[in-house]
Amino acid sequence: MYITITAQKIGGNYSKSAAGFVAYLEKENQELAPDEMEHFFNQYEDNISADKVTREIDGNTAKLEKTEPRFYSITVSPSKYELKQLQNNSEDLKKYTRELMKDYVASFNREVNGRPISIDDVKYFAKIEHTRSFKGSDKQVQENQAFASEILNLKNEIRKINRGEFQGDVASREKRISQLEKQAPHKQNGERIVQGMKKEGAQSHIHIIVSRKDASNRFSLSPGSKYKASSVELNGKVVRRGFDRDAFFKNSEKTFDKTFGYQRNFVETYKARKSFIKNPRGYFDSLLKLPAPEKAIAFKMMKESGIPMLPSIPTNKAQLALKVFNRLRKGIDIAVKSSSIGI
Repeated sequence: MYITITAQKIGGNYSKSAAGFVAYLEKENQELAPDEMEHFFNQYEDNISADKVTREIDGNTAKLEKTEPRFYSITVSPSKYELKQLQNNSEDLKKYTRELMKDYVASFNREVNGRPISIDDVKYFAKIEHTRSFKGSDKQVQENQAFASEILNLKNEIRKINRGEFQGDVASREKRISQLEKQAPHKQNGERIVQGMKKEGAQSHIHIIVSRKDASNRFSLSPGSKYKASSVELNGKVVRRGFDRDAFFKNSEKTFDKTFGYQRNFVETYKARKSFIKNPRGYFDSLLKLPAPEKAIAFKMMKESGIPMLPSIPTNKAQLALKVFNRLRKGIDIAVKSSSIGI
């Protein structure tokens, strides 16, 4: 499970409207027939229009400054193993979203009118998408870029030759293009991966747009708070503040497992991934102590995620050299950023 929470951000200040982001979330529907479209939903309603989403979010921004986000975006990307556990991607992910948002609410160390906040205090809208495209920031696109640039230059030269604007041999350039296409390191179904190409396999994921203000438009609820969970005294009154991201990430996977009866492998857990970053030796020590079947699945998942693997798995902790861990840590970071694993 890979979950990100990001603030609305456009330029130096925050846009006054969510219209641009909502339109972006509607992009997949443009290619679908009416009966195939996925519509926005919230905790209690389905089939919510994009206009209503924009209107509700834009109308819930009382007393926010230009330098404060109007909303936050939560993206939830289950792994292919998690998606395989689902019976109906759309309905199951909708069900999971509604349970996930309860975890989101529970992660705030806040009160509204003297009581803990509830799901009814949060204004959010969500949408399921089933495809993903390669972005310019993806490793595959970046590592193919040198080949893409040379191919583009050669094609431009061929066009100029055909127009009589340039002297040269078309056949040799076409042969070179064919060679470059074969040499490009990243392909999908035999084709060089380029920006905008649809990713193969199960790609269903969830986009959630959640208002910075609570449903009453009176209180600020920021998951971007620098305070994890604390209390402070203001004007003689103790005020609770903060958002516990660790708790949210841990509970989000527990909720998925409970809802769909999913048996989560060690390497899929938020606790294990966090341990890898802070204590890689301890992480691998725990990994090597797993029962043989679970350990085999763990290494299979790691390999599929693009994490650099050792030629042979060391059995002696002393063999786990620091340079190896630095290499593996880099691989974990790449895998997380490509949405293949992690929260």
